[in-house]
Amino acid sequence: MADFVEQSVTKSAVRELTTPFADAAALTIVVNSVISTNPFGCTSYEVGGVTMDPVTKTRESYNARILYQDDDGKTVGTVSVRTPTTAAFGTMKTEVLGDAEMTAAMGGDPVNDQERETYSVALRCHDPSGETYYVTFTRDQVRVSSYQDDAILALVEAWADTVPALA
Repeated sequence: MADFVEQSVTKSAVRELTTPFADAAALTIVVNSVISTNPFGCTSYEVGGVTMDPVTKTRESYNARILYQDDDGKTVGTVSVRTPTTAAFGTMKTEVLGDAEMTAAMGGDPVNDQERETYSVALRCHDPSGETYYVTFTRDQVRVSSYQDDAILALVEAWADTVPALA
């Protein structure tokens, strides 16, 4: 029988945030800053003859939860909404919260359960060394993954130390 032979060693590291992002807009500000300012010094690269941006958003997801409460404050129903963008997130929350037919059908008043909202945005970064890694932001943590060189983690960590929202 043939054995598996290790080809590479990729690492992952997580920073738990002391205070979760207050809302999707706060997370978006940080993510957009990384894309626009490229604080990690990432470089463009080619794949199949196509030039790729140094930092690219590869995945995002925003989840809202709406509670329906009766006159005594008891939860009588819930609706969860998962959206692909912050724009869709805001629109869907507004639509669900304002939908009179849903409110009547649930038998309670809609309340946004903001504390149970979740957000996730993954960025693909191309290091000048040629290594590709990911920085994923969620409501309560930042994860650096698929890197080999510890200098990449040190660079992201040094940047994160300067961003108050990532304390």
